[in-house]
Amino acid sequence: MCLAIRRAVFMDEQGVSEDEEIDDQDAIGVGHHVLVVDDGGRAVATARYKLYDERTAKIQRVAVLQPYRKYGYGRVVMDAVEQLAARDGFRVAVLDAQCHAEGFYKRLGYETISDTPFLDAGILHVRMNKPIKVSSTVE
Repeated sequence: MCLAIRRAVFMDEQGVSEDEEIDDQDAIGVGHHVLVVDDGGRAVATARYKLYDERTAKIQRVAVLQPYRKYGYGRVVMDAVEQLAARDGFRVAVLDAQCHAEGFYKRLGYETISDTPFLDAGILHVRMNKPIKVSSTVE
């Protein structure tokens, strides 16, 4: 389901090639993926993280299906992937945000750390980071 959401958002909507979208983190048992479902059980959002360095998780492939945007699922999936990374011992999250989404991530507490935007899969991005910690509600 995670890959189906990413295919719809990145490949179909944004024109990212399959070769750029699918990588070794998609192999079973490799990546740390989060899937968000709505109250009706429909898969609506996904994200993943991978090791960046011993303290830092790199959050990637954050995607919300188009009909479900503006309902808070982006915040939900980000909270979930941050909590998964924090539970796994990471204390900092880093991500490469598409420039149009920079404001969204800033509202979640991320700070832009790249000096200038850069291209990734033909789309302008900025690097951002923030400290993370395990929430008291995570078991």
